[in-house]
Amino acid sequence: MIQISSNFDGGNIICDSSDDPANISLRIRPDTKADFFQWFYFRLNGAKGVDCKMRLTNAKDASYLRGWEDYRAVASYDRENWFRVDTEYKDGKLILNHRPEFDSIYFAYFAPYSMERHADLIARAGQSPRVTHSVMGRTVDGQDMDLLTIGEARGNKRNFWLIARQHPGETMAEWWMDGFLGRLLDPNDAVANALLDRAIFHVVPNMNPDGSRSGNLRTNATGANLNREWQDPDMKRSPEVYLVREKMRETGVDFCLDVHGDEGLPHNFIAGPEGVPSWDAQKDMLLTDFKRTWQQVNPDFQTRHGYPIAKKGQGNMTICVNHVSEYFGCLAMTLEMPFKDTADRPNHQYGWSPGRSGKLGASVLDVIYKEFDRLEGEDAE
Repeated sequence: MIQISSNFDGGNIICDSSDDPANISLRIRPDTKADFFQWFYFRLNGAKGVDCKMRLTNAKDASYLRGWEDYRAVASYDRENWFRVDTEYKDGKLILNHRPEFDSIYFAYFAPYSMERHADLIARAGQSPRVTHSVMGRTVDGQDMDLLTIGEARGNKRNFWLIARQHPGETMAEWWMDGFLGRLLDPNDAVANALLDRAIFHVVPNMNPDGSRSGNLRTNATGANLNREWQDPDMKRSPEVYLVREKMRETGVDFCLDVHGDEGLPHNFIAGPEGVPSWDAQKDMLLTDFKRTWQQVNPDFQTRHGYPIAKKGQGNMTICVNHVSEYFGCLAMTLEMPFKDTADRPNHQYGWSPGRSGKLGASVLDVIYKEFDRLEGEDAE
């Protein structure tokens, strides 16, 4: 008998029918107290050697319909190695076709990064003598808001902030953090060592633990989209942002990178804060050079495709990088990575993957190193 389940960390699916393997009917559950949905993660059991056709029947109502264009879902038998499977969007349904080799197989929108894996990342990083692990406070559901402070506080070191997964379904963001931290904490890496001589890195690998555990796409436990809460967060609706923003004001910010994933665009790209009131030619050149340098050190990053650029003074100030850029006078950027394959450097078997996300995370150290002398914020009022 075929069974569908998602009652696990990060799981999300509603099974309407699984009697016929050629017509398994599923729906994606909306985010907690919100209408967003696109993230799915479930297990199929009891179909070894059987051709299965799984229809996500409410795909036409998902948050980002462009996300289904040229999209292929990921699958795994061991939840470590994720590969792409035959997927099509037809008649408003997302259809997954696969013949499992084993009794149990997992399917997901992108390779999951569970809260247990997050706990492992924090524990592993905490063993480094370079790291101070602190808990800034608690989420709505009472989970820890973990902060890794990397580097010795002495002299006039600059303060660099990197955060990820404000939108919990964008799991590639924490895979990126995994690779970034792995390199930054490597005592044999000359670039990491040189940076830590001159800067302190404040790292929040997961901004949205509640949404991550619940299998949400974009929101926390109150239904708040955290990347629209930065202008006026509070401890009831968006404690995650409130806690991080207060800590930023305590340390100051000389550089900020907010790591995300984009459902529709098959590219890695930067969205900058060009729409803030204080944007000027000098900041624009720094942003341009940062992007060009990243493209040079890692060809998986590109500069041709991205979001429309807001005009000066017309930026949404509730977004993290706009608020941080304006308040601290520093370079703040949003990195976007694809859920699907990259059109620039496609890989049919894996698409954009955890491994490539991690490598992109590691490579940003070279960019920060090259642009270091220009990364400096202003004294916030």
